[in-house]
Amino acid sequence: MSALIYCPFPDTQSARKIGEQLLDEGLIGCINVGGPIQSLFIWGGEKGEGEEYPALLKTDEDLLELAISRLEELHPYDAPAVLGWQCVAGKAAESWLRNLGGGGNIRH
Repeated sequence: MSALIYCPFPDTQSARKIGEQLLDEGLIGCINVGGPIQSLFIWGGEKGEGEEYPALLKTDEDLLELAISRLEELHPYDAPAVLGWQCVAGKAAESWLRNLGGGGNIRH
């Protein structure tokens, strides 16, 4: 089964840099970085707002927990909102993502 990870970033540069690293480590097959979104949130008991850049990362379910853990380590926020879940993919995407972990290209 395939998996997706959603995570907002403070800017496109940090999303791209971390995405490149996760690609190089074999933990994801793709990262899509979106344009700016407006975020309204509660943090530390205070209401806030800001501009963020959403990212959707594609991976295999067997790599999901490791990819999330690594993303949390690399992310510039102290407590990033990283959300991951298993999903049903089409045959081509499933085959592509299933082969991420099988090629011996995972580096920690």
